[in-house]
Amino acid sequence: MPARNEEANLERCLRSLVVQRGVPFEIIVVDDGSTDRTREIAESFTRAKECPFLATNTDLVGATVISARQPLPEDWTGKSNACATAVESAQGEWLLFTDADTEHLDLSLAHAVAEAEEHAAGMLSYSPEQAITGASQHALMPLVFSELATVYKPREICDPRSSVAAANGQYILIRRSVYDQVDGFGAVSGSLLEDVALARRVKSAGVGLRFRLGAGLVRTHMYRDWTEMQAGWTKNLALLFPHPQRLAVSRLVEFFLLMLLPVFAILSAASRHEMVALVEAVFGVILWIEFIVRVRRAHFGLGSTVFSAFGLPLFSALLLRSAAAHAQGQVKWKGRTYAGSVTSRAAHPSNGKGIDSATTGGK
Repeated sequence: MPARNEEANLERCLRSLVVQRGVPFEIIVVDDGSTDRTREIAESFTRAKECPFLATNTDLVGATVISARQPLPEDWTGKSNACATAVESAQGEWLLFTDADTEHLDLSLAHAVAEAEEHAAGMLSYSPEQAITGASQHALMPLVFSELATVYKPREICDPRSSVAAANGQYILIRRSVYDQVDGFGAVSGSLLEDVALARRVKSAGVGLRFRLGAGLVRTHMYRDWTEMQAGWTKNLALLFPHPQRLAVSRLVEFFLLMLLPVFAILSAASRHEMVALVEAVFGVILWIEFIVRVRRAHFGLGSTVFSAFGLPLFSALLLRSAAAHAQGQVKWKGRTYAGSVTSRAAHPSNGKGIDSATTGGK
């Protein structure tokens, strides 16, 4: 688990991990230059076996806290560096890379290993259930994940005949031999979408890749506030979509049509232009139905789905902001500025497909 200034999330995540059963496992937390209580919290779990309750969990081999290489090596992102550092100490046949903002439900670890083996997948990735709070998250998150679910389909990612490959960095389970075969995070060290880049290497090597929604297994609250959410999606959106400016314009047009067609229908009816009002009303209803059906694919509630229509201008603005940040080589995340070495074009296969289906965008 890479962790950089995660004191708000880390304890809940580790509490959910130390009680896992069904497969023997170790926990390695990598402190990535944190300046808060991250290391202190992580080290408190290295004594987990001393707890009478956890001492009975014979599957928990141990917990360790190590430091990521500092200063950050040239051409490495912080997360890839931390993950690669962890692998050097890991002893397991399977490696699970997960983020501090995740919560792992009962028996999820054993279930994931069994599922990967059942489907002959050398790499399995879950898209966690998303917890959202506040108006801005309810307005934006369903839109982002619905676009991903619409454009990048899980069945294509899981299909060995398709070149589409993706993963969610919040939950990547990969067999150690496969990780070594594709040179792991060292081969994608400079990518700001290291999860997708790793998945593409795995699939290109002819190894089975499995991706799906992790409902009932893992959940997450990705962003605590607007500032964090803005920074996160500024980092990712231009890489997730091959034409972010075009998508921004189309969704802004959709917003105006969704809002104005009902108004036009009412005004036309008031002016006794019944036929015009009927046409406008019908088109308005069709647009709203299409919007709701599309956004519901992201597995958010109906209320959040409808409310997210008012977030379309915000989504468009963040798409443009992300494209500008990458074009200018000024992508900021967790106190670091990256030169945008991974461009929007480099993030996508040549066929224009293939990032994540329902949820790339992990931290």
